[in-house]
Amino acid sequence: MNSRRTEGETSYVFVSVPSDVDWARRTVLELAERERFTPKRAGALATAVTEIARNIVVHAGRGRISFAPVTDGARRGIVAVASDEGPGIPDIERAMQDGFSTQGSLGLGLSGAKRLVDEFEIESLAGTGVKVVLTQWNEDDPFEE
Repeated sequence: MNSRRTEGETSYVFVSVPSDVDWARRTVLELAERERFTPKRAGALATAVTEIARNIVVHAGRGRISFAPVTDGARRGIVAVASDEGPGIPDIERAMQDGFSTQGSLGLGLSGAKRLVDEFEIESLAGTGVKVVLTQWNEDDPFEE
């Protein structure tokens, strides 16, 4: 049984220009601070959000990211849901491979974002846009000082 639920207020950032990417990053960092995330876990989530927001600007032109505190039993975290109505990703499996790029970049955006968060979901149908769900739990990191 899934006991996950959002807790508190949901924030939204509309993304269409490069400065909105920074706004999305600041928004998730402020929420992470309120939720008392460690700097390492907050930074990882913020970097993942930055990559996803940048993809919205470059590939879709515009979209939206929502941020909300979430609980699952005793666990507390943050969920970020990014969506756009761009052309979609025809081959998600290929797009998730390190080094794959349609823009001549390093091709580490989606795969890097996935590695930075605890949970990563992506769905797309060509021509209908993309939805990415990032979840980061506020858990102790034994390697963090």
